[in-house]
Amino acid sequence: MKRIKLAFVGVGSISDIYLKNLTEVFKQLEVVGVCDLVRERAEAAAEKYRIPRVYADLEELLADPEVEIVLNLTRPYEHYVVTKAALEAGKHVYTEKPLAATVEEGEELIQLAADKGLMIAGAPDTFLGASIQTCRKLIEDGYIGEPIAFQASMICRGHESWHPDPAFYYQRGGGPMFDMGPYYLTALVNLLGKVKGVTSLAKKSFSQRTITSQPLMNQVVDVEVPTYLTGIMEFENGVVGHLTTTFDVVYKEQARFEIYGSEGTLIVPDPNMFGDKVYLLRIEDNEYKEMPLLFDYRENSRGLGIADMADALANNRQPRVNVEQLFHVLDVMDAFERSSQSKAYEAIESDFELTPLMKRTALKGVVEG
Repeated sequence: MKRIKLAFVGVGSISDIYLKNLTEVFKQLEVVGVCDLVRERAEAAAEKYRIPRVYADLEELLADPEVEIVLNLTRPYEHYVVTKAALEAGKHVYTEKPLAATVEEGEELIQLAADKGLMIAGAPDTFLGASIQTCRKLIEDGYIGEPIAFQASMICRGHESWHPDPAFYYQRGGGPMFDMGPYYLTALVNLLGKVKGVTSLAKKSFSQRTITSQPLMNQVVDVEVPTYLTGIMEFENGVVGHLTTTFDVVYKEQARFEIYGSEGTLIVPDPNMFGDKVYLLRIEDNEYKEMPLLFDYRENSRGLGIADMADALANNRQPRVNVEQLFHVLDVMDAFERSSQSKAYEAIESDFELTPLMKRTALKGVVEG
């Protein structure tokens, strides 16, 4: 089996689970190096996971001829710059969500990749896990009948109470829609198909946030982006529904994520997770029933999407975490803000096509198309 070589750009909070899975679980990849603006973090990661190289900076990483995929784990507003530099250097890119901070940036990256014959793929890959794949299988097999509508909400009070450096969540490319929205929207399009249009309202409830976590406790962050976005979505297949994302509300548990059909209701688990419980209420039943998970990867499997990308590169196929999906989700997120500003329905012009369900393989950590 050919192992495709990749290097990390950014070794922040999310990187540890990527490093663990890409060095211990997924067999089609080899991590050859890491770099970070804080060199000590990169050195610590390299030592912990026995990675051979610590690059001085992005330029040194991009000059390494061994690197085939650049894993972009930088802050959201930096995704565009890092991805563009990697593409210009002839590298494939897997990026954390979102693809970019604006539709225009996303379009430029897609065109650049096409011109150079390179692949962009990206997070979230949680939809490849056991839960969302099981939900899709249940819908496709008719367990809820014809899909009619949905309700989904991501409700929390923000990340400044626990994240060590939360300022970027309130800056360009952040906010609840661009940070958490990709999980919900990626799940929705994989369960219901292409989005046709959006009508929404958005607001910034607090102009500043005070960090209450260490090491930046009591620092004040200016809020640059909407932190409460709510809207109605219309899908091409006729499904309509309501999505809310907010960093403004005190809330204890995961909020609602339900898909309604002509013969039943599906309770979709938190799409930020890989293997939470799935519940189904059929028209002939009087209670929700827990459904068995029909697919692999129930644990935190971040990096699964990169394994899918590696197999796609090796076998000349479209990855399940493809850039068309990333851009469609970006387009929908941007439409929430566009609609709020225009006070009008915003049509979604970008394309989206479903890719195959995950396949079970004999060896865990190997992904096939």
